Amino acid sequence: MSRSRFPLPRSDISRRSLLAATVGGALASACATASSQPPGKVGLTGDNVSWEAPIAEAGKAMKTVNGVELVPEVIPSLESFEQIVKSSLRTNKTPDMLKYWSGYRLRDLARTGGIEDLTAHWDDAVGRGWVDPSLRSMFTHDDRVFGLPMNLAYWVFFYNTEVFAEHGLAAPTTWDEFLDACTTLKRAGITPLHGTADGRWPAFIWFMEVLSRQDPQFYVDLMNGREKYTDPRTERAMRTIVEFFDNDWFTAMDMNHADAAAGVVQGTVGMMPGGTFFTPNFTAVGGEPGGNIDAFVLPMADPEARPAMIIECSALVATVKGPDKNEALQAVGSWLHPDVSAAFTGTLQEGSPNPTVTPANPMIEGIARTVDENDLWMLNRFWELGPPELVEATVDDLAGFLLDPGSYRSVLATMQERADDAWQVWREAEQI
Repeated sequence: MSRSRFPLPRSDISRRSLLAATVGGALASACATASSQPPGKVGLTGDNVSWEAPIAEAGKAMKTVNGVELVPEVIPSLESFEQIVKSSLRTNKTPDMLKYWSGYRLRDLARTGGIEDLTAHWDDAVGRGWVDPSLRSMFTHDDRVFGLPMNLAYWVFFYNTEVFAEHGLAAPTTWDEFLDACTTLKRAGITPLHGTADGRWPAFIWFMEVLSRQDPQFYVDLMNGREKYTDPRTERAMRTIVEFFDNDWFTAMDMNHADAAAGVVQGTVGMMPGGTFFTPNFTAVGGEPGGNIDAFVLPMADPEARPAMIIECSALVATVKGPDKNEALQAVGSWLHPDVSAAFTGTLQEGSPNPTVTPANPMIEGIARTVDENDLWMLNRFWELGPPELVEATVDDLAGFLLDPGSYRSVLATMQERADDAWQVWREAEQI
């Protein structure tokens, strides 16, 4: 399926045109770095500069465990990274290991035949108690595991504990308490909620959070192509977001996450939804996780529904044609070792998929306790659910909705038209 079948906003088309002009050079550079590392080292290629230090720390811990040291190799552009990875899998210049996505994006990569079946490594980790077995479906294709979870990012609502206390608020435990908190903050002159289309991909956040709390089973079925965007339950979620707009509860839709985090710390923004990987945005401006900054899981809008929350795990992948394949597979086998996982998530300040690892900070500890005590159903993030090109096109549609909330019915109709086409293509490819 070609991306051109899904029209993009003009600004995004321009941005992608500029990227296309530089991808060739980036690909050449990436292929050059896919040469063999010295003995005892193996490269791990990803798209996130902020993961460079955590990977290096995990690599040092891994060296003490099995003698293999991970070397971070960064391609600092999401789109370039994806194109480079898929192009290199067809060559003999493939990176040994990848930081990739779970869900359908991982399945899409597995269908190329260019990445290793890691089922035996998964089963070994489960047997040692090094991974939560419930995460398995996020990393499978044809019932085989093709990636191991690197982190466990909880999707939560960050807030300033001092601001909440000043206005007589506590972290909400019911949907009504959440709405009351928004009302109280608004009356106090504080913008209750951060919403944004900045950076493009965040446009799905509010749709994902509201729909998964109103009907988590429907969210799962919709994202897996079993339900329709034109369903009344989807309209209900969109109308809820429109009501938040009508209440003037949102920040400007071009406010980025770094500025929103600063607003939470400074007391001008009440709550910010996002993955716990946003924690460095708070610490960079004086926030202390578990101190003046904490986080809660958005309560269920339907108290009768199964309690749920959104999570996100990056996938550790080994390639078939990597130059240091044997050492890469040795590294995979030790990735979920408690010492390695603790070094990685401790530096990243993130949740660990290994339940034996001590939480990185008091905020993460509190969230993990909420998950355990309430037996929360952990749902994969919007970005990883569904055929990748459909998801990206739907993100653009949701960005249009955020800029014109009254358009939600026509947006949903457009989203369903795309979904009908994309799921047909995906399912036909599954049968090949």
